[in-house]
Amino acid sequence: MISPDFLFALLGAGALGAAVLPRLVARRPLSLPLVFLVCGIGLQLARVPLPDIDPVSDRAWVEHVTEICVLVSLMGAGLALNRPFGRRGWRGTWRQLGVTMPLTIAAVGPLAWGVLGWPAAAALLLAAVLAPTDPVLASEVRVGEPTDSEHDEDEVRFTLTSEAGLNDGLAFPFVLAAVALAAAAGGRVTGGGIAHWVLVDVGYKCVVGVCAGLAVGALLGWLFFRAGRRTMRLSEHREGFVAIGATFLAYGVTELLHGYGFVAVFVTACRIRAAERAHGFHTVLHDFVEQVERLLTAALLLLLGVFVAQGGLAPLTWQDALVGLLLLLAVRPLTAWLAQLGTSAGPRERLVIAFFGIRGVGSLFYLAHALGHSGFGVRAERLWAVVTFTVLASVVLHGVSATPVISRLDRLRLHRARADSAGPEPGEDEVAGKRL
Repeated sequence: MISPDFLFALLGAGALGAAVLPRLVARRPLSLPLVFLVCGIGLQLARVPLPDIDPVSDRAWVEHVTEICVLVSLMGAGLALNRPFGRRGWRGTWRQLGVTMPLTIAAVGPLAWGVLGWPAAAALLLAAVLAPTDPVLASEVRVGEPTDSEHDEDEVRFTLTSEAGLNDGLAFPFVLAAVALAAAAGGRVTGGGIAHWVLVDVGYKCVVGVCAGLAVGALLGWLFFRAGRRTMRLSEHREGFVAIGATFLAYGVTELLHGYGFVAVFVTACRIRAAERAHGFHTVLHDFVEQVERLLTAALLLLLGVFVAQGGLAPLTWQDALVGLLLLLAVRPLTAWLAQLGTSAGPRERLVIAFFGIRGVGSLFYLAHALGHSGFGVRAERLWAVVTFTVLASVVLHGVSATPVISRLDRLRLHRARADSAGPEPGEDEVAGKRL
């Protein structure tokens, strides 16, 4: 049995590591998730007394812990975006949501059905779980902290951040479709079931998520920046923890209304950001959320590494691994590249956006949530092995490549801006606006 004293020491070391490691790995082909994943594997291989990690028997715990991590990341992503919400400015995002995600599901589902021989419900579940990109493990390709400029975000970082912020919520209808298909008698799809899915799971819940997010965001924007009494105006007190309160309020209210809380949290963050773009309180909120996110990410990736070293991938077959690798190396890059045609991103930027389809904590949450229901026809241990392998491969592949690739794009933008600038040194807006 693990000693409580040892657990305290481990938690303390992990928290300090989460503070120090980002600076140590900066500008290196490493990422914080990758480092903690390796640490988790190393601790288990060193036979450190650690608890057994079993996401099947501890499904409810896994669901709620990953849920909180995703929620905090969604708030941080929304607060960091400087670009005003709009049809043209967010064109790349809409393409990722409306083209890349459906095409990814349409490709992975048949792969799981044909290559793995899984039933339709399990194949759809795997496709839905692995479809969204992740706001948690995407820190290297996300926008930075909030600024008072609306044009200092390059197209790659903005598109990947806004995509991750929205598609985690929009994957829910497809997960619910898989759950409904598993529960249907004989796996038969009826007209009534399709109508319910379109009207309720897609229509009503998405609309409620957006509307609740706008309403809560407007209320909090007033409370933060425009309340008549100074004691009520929270931006005057610069307490970052209110961002967590905003996160849980938006999520809880929306879920009580049977909407998609993930969508609401991101929309709430964007609405708060729009309430007063130049205020320094946004940086306070964002920095606090980022610190909490970093702690949660460190803990989850450490546990994921322990799970892998304890044999979590034992049920994995080579066919399972092939499907995961095809998603990361073929399906996502091809569908996202096609989706970005006609957007303002340049050819190099389209390739980078297409490649960095990071899978992570969001996929773990969706799988844990779906496995609260039965009837998928595939052992839960195998489903966990496939999803864990895909997340593991994504952490390694994207964690190693993110820093050098993004740094290369930054240097090219700066070089082109200097060549085109009439002044001594181009501004951040001018650099970010260069298309590659």
